[in-house]
Amino acid sequence: MRGVPSGIIGKIRGTIGLTAPGKLARWTELLPRIASYEPRLMELSDSQIRKEGLSLRHRARSGEPLGRILPEAYALIREAARRKNGMRHYDVQLLGGIAMFNRSIVEMQTGEGKTLTATAPMFLYALAGRGAQLATVNDYLAKRDAQWMQPVYNAVGMSVGIIQSQQQPQERAHAYACDITYGTANEFGFDFLRDRLLLRKIREGQNDLIGAMLGETQASGDKPVQRDPYFALVDEADSILIDEARTPLIISAIPGEAEKIEVATYTWCAQNAELFLEDEDYDFDEDKKTVELTRKGRLKVRNLEKPPLLDSVGMFDLYTFTERAIKVQREFQKDRQYVVRDNEIVIVDEFTGRLSEGRKWRDGIHQALEAKEGLEVTVATGQAARITIQDFFLRYENIAGMTGTAAASKNELKKIYQCHFIPVPTNKVPQRILLPTRIYGDSDAKYRAIVDEIVEFHATGRPILIGTRSIDKSLILARMLDEKDIEYQILNAYHVEEEAEIVAKAGEMGRVTVSTNMAGRGTDIRLGKGVEELGGLHVICTEMHESARIDRQLIGRCGRQGDPGTVRQYLSLDDELILAGFGPKTAEKYKKRGENSLKRFDYLEKFFKKAQRRIEKKHFRQRKALMYFEKQRKKIQREMGQDPYLDSTN
Repeated sequence: MRGVPSGIIGKIRGTIGLTAPGKLARWTELLPRIASYEPRLMELSDSQIRKEGLSLRHRARSGEPLGRILPEAYALIREAARRKNGMRHYDVQLLGGIAMFNRSIVEMQTGEGKTLTATAPMFLYALAGRGAQLATVNDYLAKRDAQWMQPVYNAVGMSVGIIQSQQQPQERAHAYACDITYGTANEFGFDFLRDRLLLRKIREGQNDLIGAMLGETQASGDKPVQRDPYFALVDEADSILIDEARTPLIISAIPGEAEKIEVATYTWCAQNAELFLEDEDYDFDEDKKTVELTRKGRLKVRNLEKPPLLDSVGMFDLYTFTERAIKVQREFQKDRQYVVRDNEIVIVDEFTGRLSEGRKWRDGIHQALEAKEGLEVTVATGQAARITIQDFFLRYENIAGMTGTAAASKNELKKIYQCHFIPVPTNKVPQRILLPTRIYGDSDAKYRAIVDEIVEFHATGRPILIGTRSIDKSLILARMLDEKDIEYQILNAYHVEEEAEIVAKAGEMGRVTVSTNMAGRGTDIRLGKGVEELGGLHVICTEMHESARIDRQLIGRCGRQGDPGTVRQYLSLDDELILAGFGPKTAEKYKKRGENSLKRFDYLEKFFKKAQRRIEKKHFRQRKALMYFEKQRKKIQREMGQDPYLDSTN
């Protein structure tokens, strides 16, 4: 009989002091019970395995508690995975699955198999017949993971649906009707809002208005596509539940008649923004990131020549539009915060490095950027429906999550989502080596040192992954590598289609990959032949991020499943982190300190970490404020008899 491998209990118990001792110890004791079913299941045919799954479904729907069914269900899904995908769940993966069934955010290191781990709680909750949904960060990962695990689910009698951004309502309804549904958090949220609008249409007979908002295809369906929220498993939980928590999902209302005037105002302000000088025409608050025109700046607005369309625009509005245009001109940079694709502004998510399809900045920022780039300005409309990511997931009866980096946010996750935080031990002892951090006076010196290290490691044949914070910085390094005649692959938001192929080859001998945060989440870099003997993958971090969790994601690209690997962090005294953490005066002080200096500043590593912690605390305060605001807003709307997710004026 296959039991728990020797030493695994001790390894798991060794982590107990880090988190909920009673819970983890109790869950660990379930592993031998799960293993006890394995010999019998291995002797069954595929059709008998399916019947076992249907039998468990019947028991669950007849009222038997899911916790009582858990050992048999997890043993069955393990056997199905072994047969269909050639992957047998490790005991630590089953432990992670047990924790997720018990409303936990599970921290599993990179390469420990979160995709396979998720099949256990997804299958168990799906047995209840109310639907289980897995939310991830983008369409590519949702489709990849669903298709990868679909044979496993099908083997135990479960149907699998996939939600993608371009699907029609009928396809979405079919996907949600499946036992298990994969999709992105954004798509799940927008479908909820569209359903809400549709229900109001049915209730009030607002066919024309809601039809225009939803598109005729959905409005004519007359049926919501989603089930009631029952169980959600959130992949990359820290990214979605923490980093994206403040992001509101909004369905816009129909534009008004003032469209031409508004477009003309945005265009005029964008054309003149560069004429305004800081400290002369406007003041800029670094902490609040706000622009305020001075008396001289307001006078300049009044005196500048204007097109006739702006005659009806009040001067106060012109000041506001001008301040917004100046803010966009100085704070938003192409290939950092956004890209221009198909004549549209597409936001680049700083936390993932991926394009945020369908999202727009609020408060006129998106329109100001369109005007800045000379694109067609889309009218800033009102809101027909809105919900934050945080509020959306709080609607579920049961929620769980998994990530490689959540320890720093465990208190926030517990307070807001009432989830336990459970770090699951690795299946094999990590062999990753963290090399000493190197800090330089300015970015030029830092990038030269990085390229020198790339040349040095490349000569040995080791694969190298270089992580950057933004697209433009990945392009800077790419140009420098061109000068050294080093062949490389570049992975950023412009190369989404090739992501899987680039990542799949990033661990091969002699491979050099320059990437934004896209290579930090949801990807698995396997070592090529002969690479392990050379020391494994070498990861270079070119800058610290505003969240330590993003740094850890990049570091975790090497040293998976006991593989060897090394990591080096590079910093410079003109890095953006200092400005964001300590403000302009301190940033300027350190920038001058580093100018023309040939020495290194490695002793300042703690200073950078302090800046990072300050930013993380600031973001936490903002999320708390948002949560309080949303709670009060919904309370007031409910007291007025209104739907808190819909605009009562539409």
